[in-house]
Amino acid sequence: MATGLERLVRAYTDHLSVERGASPHTLAGYRRDLNRYVSYLADRGITEPAAVAETDITAFAAALRGAEGGTPLAPASVARALVAIRGLHRFGAAEGLGENPAAAISPPKQAKRLPKALDQAEVQRLLDAPDTTTVTGLRDAALLELLYGTGARISEVLDLDVDDLMPALADPELGLRLFGKGRKERLVPLGSYARAAVEAWLVRGRPSWAANASRATPALLLNSRGRRLSRQSAWAVIRRHAEAAGITAEVSPHTLRHSYATHLLDGGADVRVVQELLGHASVTTTQLYTLVTVEHLREVFLSSHPRAR
Repeated sequence: MATGLERLVRAYTDHLSVERGASPHTLAGYRRDLNRYVSYLADRGITEPAAVAETDITAFAAALRGAEGGTPLAPASVARALVAIRGLHRFGAAEGLGENPAAAISPPKQAKRLPKALDQAEVQRLLDAPDTTTVTGLRDAALLELLYGTGARISEVLDLDVDDLMPALADPELGLRLFGKGRKERLVPLGSYARAAVEAWLVRGRPSWAANASRATPALLLNSRGRRLSRQSAWAVIRRHAEAAGITAEVSPHTLRHSYATHLLDGGADVRVVQELLGHASVTTTQLYTLVTVEHLREVFLSSHPRAR
């Protein structure tokens, strides 16, 4: 029989999914952190929400940092777990399950890290890497062009169905509809390069892989078995082509999103416009990219101006 804390975790994650519209990726992370937390408390004889004290939560955070001899987690991972725990107990208090023991606990502040972006020459080499004479290359080119051409999150691109692209392919002025965090909808322009890559994949590549599926799928991007391309496979595609392009820096799907934003700002785009294109709830998040462009300007100045040093 489930304990009170296990039932609370189940109710809270259902709440996040149904009422808050959290993405499957976010839910998986919350479940992982909260299950670890509940297991830690159960080992200490605590199984009910009302029995949890603030000191239990701080002890768990210390354990995550390696205070009890285990492998320490990164500060960002500890902070993420504490955010999940605070949300869990806030939800429990609202449901009448006692006081909120996490009310006075704040996650550790993280140092602002500048997003890593590729320069335009590196992006061009990456986009040129797929061999578009093959089905795999056509698929990979469509994936890369969509990520860099729209600034979308990897989940937003992988969730696209063929029908989602049809309006933008038929009329470029309509834009591409994406669903971000919390299922928040936004429209982004679909440039000519991304449009051409998608059309080539739909005409010359996708039909042959779609025929391998045991049942029809609406997914835009497929694997060779005709199923929707997974997040793990998409990461592997990007890393493979980054290596082929001679890019030594670590490249992830988010690298292309960072590059999209940085290159827009370098080109003179207004930060508020970039905020809308990226789907950021707050302009503060987008302003991190302005730090990147300022740093870039400083590097150019130091390397180019005769009186810079």
